[in-house]
Amino acid sequence: MAEELETPLINKKDYYENCPGCKVDLHKAGQTGLPIKELFTVWVVILSAALPISSLFPFVYFMIKDFHIAKREEDISTYAGYVGSAFMLGRALTSVFWGTVADRYGRKPVIVFGTFVVVIFNTLFGLSVNFWMAVITRFLLGFLNGLMGPIRAYAAEIFREEYQAMGMSTISSAWGIGLIIGPAIGGFFAQPAEKYPAVFSKDSIFGRFPYFLPCLCISLFSLVVGIASFWLPETLHNHDSRMPPQSSYKALEAASDTKEGNKSTPAKSLFKNWPLISAIILYCVFALHDMAYSEIFSLWAVTPRKFGGLNYSTVDVGEVLSISGCGLLVFQLTLYPLVERYFGPIVIARIAGVLSIPLLACYPYIAMLSGTALSVAINVASLLKNALSICIITGLFILQNKSVDQRQRGAANGLAMTSQSFFKAIGPAGAGVLFSWAQKRLDAPILPGAQVVFFVLNVIEAIGVLLTFKPFLVETQNTN
Repeated sequence: MAEELETPLINKKDYYENCPGCKVDLHKAGQTGLPIKELFTVWVVILSAALPISSLFPFVYFMIKDFHIAKREEDISTYAGYVGSAFMLGRALTSVFWGTVADRYGRKPVIVFGTFVVVIFNTLFGLSVNFWMAVITRFLLGFLNGLMGPIRAYAAEIFREEYQAMGMSTISSAWGIGLIIGPAIGGFFAQPAEKYPAVFSKDSIFGRFPYFLPCLCISLFSLVVGIASFWLPETLHNHDSRMPPQSSYKALEAASDTKEGNKSTPAKSLFKNWPLISAIILYCVFALHDMAYSEIFSLWAVTPRKFGGLNYSTVDVGEVLSISGCGLLVFQLTLYPLVERYFGPIVIARIAGVLSIPLLACYPYIAMLSGTALSVAINVASLLKNALSICIITGLFILQNKSVDQRQRGAANGLAMTSQSFFKAIGPAGAGVLFSWAQKRLDAPILPGAQVVFFVLNVIEAIGVLLTFKPFLVETQNTN
């Protein structure tokens, strides 16, 4: 009896020599200490995908202005929202397809292809000469880039069970920092011939295409990541029936007990998996809020004071977002793991949502400040808001991947990305329209100007908080 307890379920598994997923399982079984290499790999891939999504926010207002498509200054935000939404609309149409491809052919091919799509179409976006070229290149960037779903599945499979939460935290950390550093890059490097005339001539390519430099910087980073991705290990199991299994006891004697899906067992329909669907719906609500906030924050910051904005330059916005990015990185590496371990993903998401509401309500009043008081207030508010958003995103990533096994993880994340992308597409477009409308009602007796914008954001956040309670949100214990 004692001998049976010493080798519980390991001897019931089969290891297939030529299966890439089994090789990864063997590597995990013999791994000791923190998986630093794997964490860094996932981090840089996610970062390369996140940077181009929001890098345009600080300069898209000026880009639309240069295109001369808006008849009135108040309409610029509306067109800016359309450009911001084009990426998410394209991604929404193909995320399930790319997730299915990843489940059939592997995570790695989709990740490599998606990274090189960023290199090509993000570069072309920076060379846009009119509104429609900007919209089309952003749309194709999202349409052909399907790596976000597979990389989530990849992160759930490359780490040992005890590091699953850290892996999901790495995704949300890289994503959140990308959504902050991206606009910082856009803010610092847009219009370089005007900001740094000693370095960039007005007759150079960077003078003729004032928004090319930030896109080029991000594309070069993605090129390096894309080349390095060729050496990623594949995590998808591919058990050819002609390959004889090896003794699982010998192959996995150092492993902790992990469950491998039996391919003969019919897979449960994703649409009947309520823990998955409820987590996806909840994330859609918060995704709508976060994308709308990202668009609104940059538009609000560069808007003239007469419209209730801060009258910041793109450099000023870049500085605020850089400080937020640095603070967010420290938060993710130090405080978040401790807080998540104590409260759990659902409770921490709920608390973060509640705290976000009074914080956002303060934003219109921050615009009344000036000088040092304004600088301190906006930096603190931006840091807190982004930290709270990352708490929510990380918790929902964990819930989504725990709700399915490996055979469905790519498709499940593809389904999640499709749903989320539709809401994220609505976010910038809706935010642009809402912001333009708010600028036309500065003298309204109820919620004038920017107050109505942040009020709508808070309504969306409150709906998300309510959905974190039972019976809507259900947590599963499945971690395969």
